[in-house]
Amino acid sequence: MEYGILDNKTQGKVIDKLKEDLKSGTKVSIISAYFTIFAYQELRKELNKIDSLRLLFSMPTFVKDKKDINREFKLSGSYESGLAGDRYEMKLKNELKQSEIAKECAEWIRKKVEVRAYDEEHALPQKMYIMEQNEGEDSYIFGSSDFTSSGLGVVSSNKSEMNTYMKDTASTQTMLNLFNKAWNDNEKVKDVKKALLESLEVVYRENTSEFIYFVTLYNIFKDYLSDLTEEEIVKSKTGFKDSVVWNKLYNFQKDGVLGAIDKLEKYNGCILADSVGLGKTFEALAIIKYYELRNNRVLVLCPKKLRENWLVYRGNRRDNILGEDRLNYDVLNHTDLSRYTGHSGDINLEEVYWENYDLIVIDESHNFRNNNNSKENKETRYSRLLNQIIKKGVKTRVLMLSATPVNNRMNDLKNQIAFATEGNDKALSADGIKSIEQTLRKAQMAFNKWNDLEEEDKSVESLLEMLEVDYFKLLDMLTMLDLENIFKNIMILLVLENFLRD
Repeated sequence: MEYGILDNKTQGKVIDKLKEDLKSGTKVSIISAYFTIFAYQELRKELNKIDSLRLLFSMPTFVKDKKDINREFKLSGSYESGLAGDRYEMKLKNELKQSEIAKECAEWIRKKVEVRAYDEEHALPQKMYIMEQNEGEDSYIFGSSDFTSSGLGVVSSNKSEMNTYMKDTASTQTMLNLFNKAWNDNEKVKDVKKALLESLEVVYRENTSEFIYFVTLYNIFKDYLSDLTEEEIVKSKTGFKDSVVWNKLYNFQKDGVLGAIDKLEKYNGCILADSVGLGKTFEALAIIKYYELRNNRVLVLCPKKLRENWLVYRGNRRDNILGEDRLNYDVLNHTDLSRYTGHSGDINLEEVYWENYDLIVIDESHNFRNNNNSKENKETRYSRLLNQIIKKGVKTRVLMLSATPVNNRMNDLKNQIAFATEGNDKALSADGIKSIEQTLRKAQMAFNKWNDLEEEDKSVESLLEMLEVDYFKLLDMLTMLDLENIFKNIMILLVLENFLRD
């Protein structure tokens, strides 16, 4: 007799015991809420040897007409929803081998598997794996692990698993009797093998490239289809799309402009963080033109060395290719925030009504990544911009331009986001981000943990697995980033962090 605890971490893994006990001629019985093709893939060598398998889904599935069951059980479709992988199997999904695996899995199910689903209001509480042998002792695993890669212990997850393993024919017979009682209860279970095979066929069926393309686009943008349209984002009758700057943009830049305006309208701020050379300045000019057409007052804050670049497009001069748009924004330097007298170009700093700007465009916004406390009661540029300009007066939207919004710490991003949220950590709670600071702190912890891994374990994939979904949700809300730039900034962050540690 052999006994043990399997928690998929320090006390042993479910998959190791299954690989030991799945042999030629073994009869297997499983109770699980989920079945994924990736779990099959991990055990396919052993599963192809066994004599037969009975799979009993422990949760209600395909319930249509039973009026005594609440609606929440009617549409659960538990094994359908997880068939092609759960959230912990994202890396496996990204390998794009689902079609091949699903086709092989379907053939195996047709030959060796019976499938039934528990059809009662209350799901079976425990998961079970029973192995009956031709020779040797029978065994079972009883506990919390579903038939998924994470349930088997193949991929890491934050779920707490606890399973009992027993190799003893007499004890296994007791568990088998319990399984048979549920399996043979015709009032509570129904045969769903045909439905499972149909679901697998959806995964491996060949589709046209055009169909896959449109399905992919739909799934990426389905949450925005109802509101992310030009007519919804861009107020009609502004003449915006007749402007010179709009018509000089490439299509991908126009998409960026519309996305940024949408974020400015929803969240009062946006970080436009495309890579160098993708035309952030022209995108910003298009956004400025849109708000000027709505009679908004606009200020551009830029480093002194870039001042002339911005003055060109608002001047009555031959080198202004946007002259017909008659852009009329003010231009001040970052350093002007430290001055209270004198002139900056043709602007008298004593006369500036800072609180009256509807839109502030901050070029190279990463220069405001530090929110240091004032020294000797002197106001910093950061605190003046946030407290005396953005928070005061009219409602101010903030567009930030930066190719490197994160220099060495996630705090850099938090301090720039504060311009959009007026420093309110809970500003996005209604959108699912309970705390901006905590979200970025957890992301920083994930980066640090990843950075401490052995070199062979460091990869973009492993980093993405460690980051929580709220981090990407926050980026999606307030930034316009191309993927290449995201990964570039991640690597810059980690290189600089190593440098700072040394």
